[in-house]
Amino acid sequence: MATLPTGEPRQEQQPQPHAQQRPVWPEAPRSAGPYADALAKVKPLIDANAPMSNADLVQALNIAAISSLGLKQPEDAERYWRRVIDVQPDSVEAYNSLGIMFKGMGRLDEAEAIYRQLLSVRPDYVEGHNNLGAVLFDLNRLPEAEAAYREALARQPDCAEAYHNLGKLLHAAKRFAEAEKAYRKALQLQPDLVENHVHLGNTLQQLDRLTEADDAYQRALAIRIDIPEVHHNRGIVLKTLGRLSESEASYRRAIAFRPNFHLAQFSLGSLLLSIGRYEEAWRLYESRYEQEGNIHHHSATVLRCPRWRGEPLAGKRLLVWQEDGLGDMVQFGRYLPLLKAQGVTHITFACATALRRMFKRIDCVDDVMSHGEALLRSNTYDTWTSLISVPAYLRTTIRTIPSALAVNVDPMLVQQWSERLATLPAGRKIGIVWKGNPKHHNDANRSVPSLAALAPLWSVPGFSFVSLQKGQGEDEAKAPSAKQPLLHLGSDVTDFADTAAIVAQLDLLICVDTSTAHLAASLGKRCWVMLPAHDVDWRWLRDRNDSPWYPDTVRLFRQAKDEGWGALIERVREALGNVEF
Repeated sequence: MATLPTGEPRQEQQPQPHAQQRPVWPEAPRSAGPYADALAKVKPLIDANAPMSNADLVQALNIAAISSLGLKQPEDAERYWRRVIDVQPDSVEAYNSLGIMFKGMGRLDEAEAIYRQLLSVRPDYVEGHNNLGAVLFDLNRLPEAEAAYREALARQPDCAEAYHNLGKLLHAAKRFAEAEKAYRKALQLQPDLVENHVHLGNTLQQLDRLTEADDAYQRALAIRIDIPEVHHNRGIVLKTLGRLSESEASYRRAIAFRPNFHLAQFSLGSLLLSIGRYEEAWRLYESRYEQEGNIHHHSATVLRCPRWRGEPLAGKRLLVWQEDGLGDMVQFGRYLPLLKAQGVTHITFACATALRRMFKRIDCVDDVMSHGEALLRSNTYDTWTSLISVPAYLRTTIRTIPSALAVNVDPMLVQQWSERLATLPAGRKIGIVWKGNPKHHNDANRSVPSLAALAPLWSVPGFSFVSLQKGQGEDEAKAPSAKQPLLHLGSDVTDFADTAAIVAQLDLLICVDTSTAHLAASLGKRCWVMLPAHDVDWRWLRDRNDSPWYPDTVRLFRQAKDEGWGALIERVREALGNVEF
């Protein structure tokens, strides 16, 4: 995108109808101080319609516009630049300046209009097509933006900026292979532009070509070392590559260059959690509340009582606010009794519908309500917290993790579901969940592609299988093949109270990383969790087949690097054949 002109604008020579002395104009100011002085010199001439040539008038108007913008008077700047266009209809500088100003102010429709007006006058103006594309991109009109960038390139095939912008668009459209080609073309034309290397690295990361992405980030940092975002992005790549100490160092460099880089703090916290360095990790993980635009920052903004940060709770009314996943609430529900033990007089848990019936049966919870109701009443509480924040203020270490939440199963629901389970043949009952939430950022890796992939498990004698699958995967469960004997209950489950009543009657749960794993483990049921090789959640730590969060119930089956689900499921089958109950 072009930048606002700061010097004297270029003008074509205009014939002068009358000989006259040429005014001596001040240069357009380059810092805040001289703006008022420059405007004071040209404004009287403009306002008085002093006799001058068109070229001199255009120059005066440009100086007035730039000075007005420097004085934060965009309405005046707009008026002056529009007068330039009236005097000199093909003044690309005036059109561009207006377009840039409108775009910067978020007046995108007006920016589009001014660029289209420019192109109607100068259809061969490459920068106009490129800048129009940038506006259309911001308007999320990607096909039109792409057409504008390609028009710029058709007119000037060596326009590096248009290739770079086209790459950004193709990346946003998830056309990553095409985006890579556009960025590489931009790099051929402009090899020392740091943004080209950075955005190429981002695209290669999406293509899962992580070593190449790291190379691109390193080239960017060789050009300019002090870009926090690049250190952060490189930290993500290094973490995924398993180069954890280098990842940590990269995150710390990002924070060193920008101490209030909350996303980097959060990423470092997540890394440290994944390797069990909880003492520092929890504090860094709290930085999620400082990241504008995410749900945690929103919670801190809308709730009308202070957020708890470890202050004494004796005699206080506490609102516990769910802002993370269902499984998170089950895992960290173990902190509710500890909060109550701090002397809290009343705990209200605001949560999703799926959790309410189950948490109403938790002894230390005094009230359960919807988020909407709790928000309206939030001013009646002394303080609020998220369950995942509690370990930061209770200083939980890997050795002091509290016992799992004691789930109180409704006996009436147990009886109700036992009638369905009684239709199974005699033997052990194994629950299965093979897909997680499709909206999860790592769902493509952590969910098993299909129910059919679990077929090796059916060959182990003496077991019946119960599907607790909800959402994606339900259709498969409703119509399993003849070789996949399966009692599917997931579609009839309404909430976690139902799920708890079913799991309480099973002998084992085999699942991917989903909320049901936390529920089963909290119920004291044996739970085998199948984990992907890529981007394993921090709560499962690294390089171990057990979990300190559920030391007596959870067994972890991890994909090896470059191992598919088939090999992992075969290992689960072998374990199932050898298990003793």
